[in-house]
Amino acid sequence: MMPGIFLGSILLLIGMLSNAAGAFVGINIGTDVSSLPPASEVVSILKANEITHVRLFDTDAHMLNALSNTGIEVTVGVTNEEVLGIGQSPSAAASWVNKNVAAYLPSTNITAIAVGSEVLTSIPNAAPILVPAMNYLHKALVAANLNYQVKISTPQSMDIIARPFPPSTASFNSTWNSTIFQLLQFLRNTNSYYMLNAYPYYGYINGDGIFPIDYALFQPLSAVKQIVDPNTLFHYNSMFDAMVDATYNSIADYNFSGIPIVVTESGWPWLGGASEPDATTENAETFNNNLIRRVLNGSGPPSTPAVSINTYIYELFNEDKRPGPVSERNWGLFFNNGTAVYSLKLSNSQQISGNSSSVFCIAKQGADATKLQNGLNWACGQAQVNCSAIQPGKQCYNPDTVQNHASFAYNDYYQKMHSAGGTCDFDGTATTTSVDPSYGSCTFSGSSNSSSRTTVPPSAAFGPITPPSGASSRLQITGTGISFLAIAIALI
Repeated sequence: MMPGIFLGSILLLIGMLSNAAGAFVGINIGTDVSSLPPASEVVSILKANEITHVRLFDTDAHMLNALSNTGIEVTVGVTNEEVLGIGQSPSAAASWVNKNVAAYLPSTNITAIAVGSEVLTSIPNAAPILVPAMNYLHKALVAANLNYQVKISTPQSMDIIARPFPPSTASFNSTWNSTIFQLLQFLRNTNSYYMLNAYPYYGYINGDGIFPIDYALFQPLSAVKQIVDPNTLFHYNSMFDAMVDATYNSIADYNFSGIPIVVTESGWPWLGGASEPDATTENAETFNNNLIRRVLNGSGPPSTPAVSINTYIYELFNEDKRPGPVSERNWGLFFNNGTAVYSLKLSNSQQISGNSSSVFCIAKQGADATKLQNGLNWACGQAQVNCSAIQPGKQCYNPDTVQNHASFAYNDYYQKMHSAGGTCDFDGTATTTSVDPSYGSCTFSGSSNSSSRTTVPPSAAFGPITPPSGASSRLQITGTGISFLAIAIALI
């Protein structure tokens, strides 16, 4: 059992399994967290959920050592502060590779180096030495005979594309012509990929109402709101796809082809300030669930349908130490004690075929504990719900929280009684969802169910941050039969 880490919430987070096409979703692990769990506990979380890819923003020795012998594929980062020195000194690059890559291989499975973070827009004075830094690092990898295992690229934001819509006419800002050409040449010559940070959240809020929010959230668009490229007549069902295609077309504008794109960052903040009304839990949950579904269907954007859009979700924990607006500190899927901020999961079948048509009734996140207990008592008593599965030692007992047990009882009642007028209300403590809350061997009524279903425990998905008094929401790290999608998306 891991102190302070609610593994139950982790199990639910990303029911993300690699699909048949090989596409997978990954996650960024930021460190601007006031109470970041020890590296060993973070890695235990990754292993317990079968997460196979992560992206680090630095080369923290504790984390890299903890990742040793796990098989997890790791992208490490050259910080922006390090780029200038490396770009001016081959010896500095060699030293960096020896210290931060070669020293950990092969036990730690480092497969990529991300050179800086949005260097062209965040530290534009470093543009002339960005590609030299990448070249020096590559030569150091060659010298160490690691160049076939470790790829080098550099994440860039959408801001370096002057006019991203329509995608067919998108092109990089001419300010960066020389650097972009050198970058693309490097990526092609080293058989690497373009790292893109694509945030529909910013595309939407900066669009001043040009695009509907459904377009940013991967939601269906009505016929009158269809987004169509007038030149190619490609239909874009999401801003995410349009951003990726705009980047592919910008690359093609330089007469380069065959360079795949990996989205190194994408996500949606779940909380914002008074001037950030679209940063909500509902929107974040909708975006990330739909992002996972989109990526895991294995197809590419309209212009490049055969190349999966592999993606890293931003991010694992809320980085409460980050400056700026409230939203900057609330992109995490988990609180730093390990509880999930909201439900995020997919079964393998859902990833392929889309949303389930089933409707479930579960306890609302953050519902009043007393009301939840009353609702649970009523369901298991007067309503005669079969609550045997949530008794000690039974398959749905853990996580041992009122939230979890109430979700099971509420749903059992709803499935049996809604056709006869029964509602999913329970004094305002319940809500319906199309996301199957079943997990492991715990199957909720109404589930299409299969042993291959990947889901998250309800306490993780829907439970309170702090369990009711006397209840424990911590789970031992055991084989749950739950298989979660890798936290990073790598192109294959």
